[in-house]
Amino acid sequence: MSAGPLYDVAFLTRLEAGVRAALPSWGVSEGAEVSLLTISENATYRVRDAATGIDMALRVSRPGYNTRAEIESELAWVQALRAEGVIETPAPLPLADGSLIAGVPDEGAVRYMTGFAFQPGAEPAADADLVPWFEELGAIHARLHAHARTWVKPPGFQRRLWTFETTLGATPHWGDWRAGLGLTPEGRAVIEQVSVLLEARLAVYGHGTERFGLVHADLRLANLLVQGERLSVIDFDDCGFCWYFYDFAAAISFLEHEPYIPALRAAWMRGYRRIAPIGPEDEAAIDDFVMLRRILLTAWIASHAETPTAQAMGTAYTDGTVALAQAYLALRTRE
Repeated sequence: MSAGPLYDVAFLTRLEAGVRAALPSWGVSEGAEVSLLTISENATYRVRDAATGIDMALRVSRPGYNTRAEIESELAWVQALRAEGVIETPAPLPLADGSLIAGVPDEGAVRYMTGFAFQPGAEPAADADLVPWFEELGAIHARLHAHARTWVKPPGFQRRLWTFETTLGATPHWGDWRAGLGLTPEGRAVIEQVSVLLEARLAVYGHGTERFGLVHADLRLANLLVQGERLSVIDFDDCGFCWYFYDFAAAISFLEHEPYIPALRAAWMRGYRRIAPIGPEDEAAIDDFVMLRRILLTAWIASHAETPTAQAMGTAYTDGTVALAQAYLALRTRE
């Protein structure tokens, strides 16, 4: 079930075969309907079993990303959030043996599979009026942050650190931004200048517990589900320790250049302030986090070039990153 350079038909056929082999662990019958929902960092399938009534989303993790202990830690936070009514998010579904993770051999590696109750709803459309949803999302982020500050983590809790070092620095989780698709020497020089500035500014902002802790880190449109007036969140696969207000930057992933972003930011902050205050230094740092995330996603596209998301973005996203970096430098120069 190795991916190869592209998610081609042969690979997807092998992947679905692996999924079907694991389904009995959840008590799913052989005749269950299996359909691919999304494929990006991970692959997610919907499994509907008329014989048992099971309706689940099955996430197949990309090999070499999260360890079993990291996935167990992710699920522990999800279960705590659900138990305390912090947010609406699908329940992890246990296997017959009571565990939450299935491991399927994959040519010398292991693909971890995790089941969740299927959550109805649709991703908000990027061309719709997102302002009301971003106000609600701001409140959701504030509740998540409040929970993270007080939650007593279980023994052995392991999640990634998302710092300058692990995003744009020497040990990046998603690859070196300098490999950005179509990045020119001139563009590289601009982003390099921004990277140096971001490192200095974030060092001053600091990693104090009031500013840095456990966050979702990827509540972009693709991980939001709207049903009527209800907004649910999914996919804690990238959750880890980062600056709390980085969560806004993650929310506008791949949209950072759009002219309506200031309106979404204002709405997000209104929603956040319904639950918790935003200090002036936190507000000032949001532009830094947006720029950091944009450069990070430029690296992600290059290191995940086989994914449909990366292929849709291509070199145009890199060009946009350079333009935003130039605007960011102009902003900071005026201060």
